[in-house]
Amino acid sequence: MELKYTNPILQYDFSDPDAIRVGSDFYMVASSFNYVPGIPVLHSKNLVEWEIINYVVDTLPFKEFDSVRHGEGLWAPSIRYHKGWYYCIIPDPDRGIFVSKTKNPKEKWSEMWCVIPGKGYIDPCPIWVGDKCYMAIGFAKSRCGFNSCIGVFEVSVDLEHQISEDYQIVYDGHDNNPTIEGPKFNYRNGYYYIMAPAGSVKGGWQVALRSKSIYGPYESKIVLMQNGTKINGPHQGALIDIDDNDNWAFIHFQDMWAYGRIVHLEPVTWHNDWPICGKAGDLLLAGAPVSEGIYPINKKTNYKIALKDDFKKNKLSLIWQTQANRRDNWFSFNEGLVLNCVETKEENLHLVPQLLTQKVPALNFRVEALMDLSNIKDGDKVGFTMMGMTYSYLEVEGVNGKRALSLYKGTFNSNDECIFKTYLEADTIKFKLVAKNENIYDLRYYFILPNGKKTEAMLASAGRWIGATYGIYARGNGGSATCKYFKTIIK
Repeated sequence: MELKYTNPILQYDFSDPDAIRVGSDFYMVASSFNYVPGIPVLHSKNLVEWEIINYVVDTLPFKEFDSVRHGEGLWAPSIRYHKGWYYCIIPDPDRGIFVSKTKNPKEKWSEMWCVIPGKGYIDPCPIWVGDKCYMAIGFAKSRCGFNSCIGVFEVSVDLEHQISEDYQIVYDGHDNNPTIEGPKFNYRNGYYYIMAPAGSVKGGWQVALRSKSIYGPYESKIVLMQNGTKINGPHQGALIDIDDNDNWAFIHFQDMWAYGRIVHLEPVTWHNDWPICGKAGDLLLAGAPVSEGIYPINKKTNYKIALKDDFKKNKLSLIWQTQANRRDNWFSFNEGLVLNCVETKEENLHLVPQLLTQKVPALNFRVEALMDLSNIKDGDKVGFTMMGMTYSYLEVEGVNGKRALSLYKGTFNSNDECIFKTYLEADTIKFKLVAKNENIYDLRYYFILPNGKKTEAMLASAGRWIGATYGIYARGNGGSATCKYFKTIIK
């Protein structure tokens, strides 16, 4: 019996996904920007069900990321396998193209090294041709003054250093495919292919470029566009061979504002050596995103992303990230997650580095976290937030031996504002949040207070290049709070 899936395959913010097949395993990586650990690694057996197995980068190796720098950091990586090594090629648009490698994606990846230094290079992807290797890149106008072009460097086969002194522009999309970026190299049937999104993140389309030569000239064809569906974009992704019999699939993201950049899976139909992605009506035209499809590999697994953490293994599950490089004194484990109330100079929550966050996992969900407050001191603050460019949070503060509970609202680049304040009698609090989908992209949420009353419903906001996140934190005067469990329930 054929297995059916529905899109999106991941209702999570895995922006700029790239994926490969090695044997019977599929591996995916995605952007992480300023969040650490960085560059999540996911694994699947069928391209539909995924599990998080690792991160490529434990710490961003630049002092600036000890502080929160929203929207900077590690953008749009690619993953490739060559001669026994898995390579992750990672751009930092302010510093250059970096590489990490491993023999096993589930185990530790190497420290990043810089293969191509420079500002404004993004979206790198290599391809090996005989005893040579070439790297396709896009360009960030905010860093280098132009975009809408695809360039190619020659690099060493071990990705240790660049060989060509500069890039060569192989495609200029200003006329027909403006803002083209995100190139991903493939090879099939005598053609080099570069899959690349164009137009815009929220309203663009997918382009296939092909040539018999690495440096072109490249023909272009739009192979996937919205075509009257609800799937806007559709933006950056990966063309993947799913077996050794010339069957292929395509993954890409859709920008859903506060929900983030969620992942879709499309079938691929080859016609005249063009990969028509999605529902292929007239094969001379672009495909349309599908709402459901047949599993590319007819195999069911139990892979999923766990949404509860009770901290019994004395470590954080892989769903947690922080807004900046972690410090050893932020948390420990003792019958739960002990959040230390570390002093920080930052008053506004969006700049507090020790905020532990998770990605929004579904259209409708609720969250509950049990927090023991018996060890907080005057001046300590412990909280629970829905974070984005506009955000809100419940915060418990030690005040004159009492515990004040306040609701705050904040916005990037402004000061947080207290909406109301009350007092707690108990030594514990259950932070509760309920989130609901309203209209196609609107995520509204409210907190449930200890007395059972609901706060006003608030509209969640995307962050800088990411969807909304939610999580917990502690800051202040040297006390601590213990989170006994943190769970998300999809409704």
